[in-house]
Amino acid sequence: MVCKYYLEIYRHTLYPQEGPGWVDINSLGLHPELVQRLGELGVVEIRNGCVRADEISKLHKIIRLRRSLGVNLPGACIIVDLLDRIEELEQEIERLRRRR
Repeated sequence: MVCKYYLEIYRHTLYPQEGPGWVDINSLGLHPELVQRLGELGVVEIRNGCVRADEISKLHKIIRLRRSLGVNLPGACIIVDLLDRIEELEQEIERLRRRR
């Protein structure tokens, strides 16, 4: 069996006029209409054609779910939200364990 691995490199351009932490949606390597749709769904915040830098990984997780598992857009958004919530709860459990 032959396994192929691919490295994806994303270039993001930060624009100082948009303030720190905002990335132009055209520099994400994703279709801008898809990013706009995710903004309409409330998944990401979009201002002046830019998305918050801390939401970029969420966008790419959603795209990976759609491509690799064939999950529809709303389903992928729900899955990512649930995964984020699980991570928060695991961090809370760890914090409580350390307090003992």
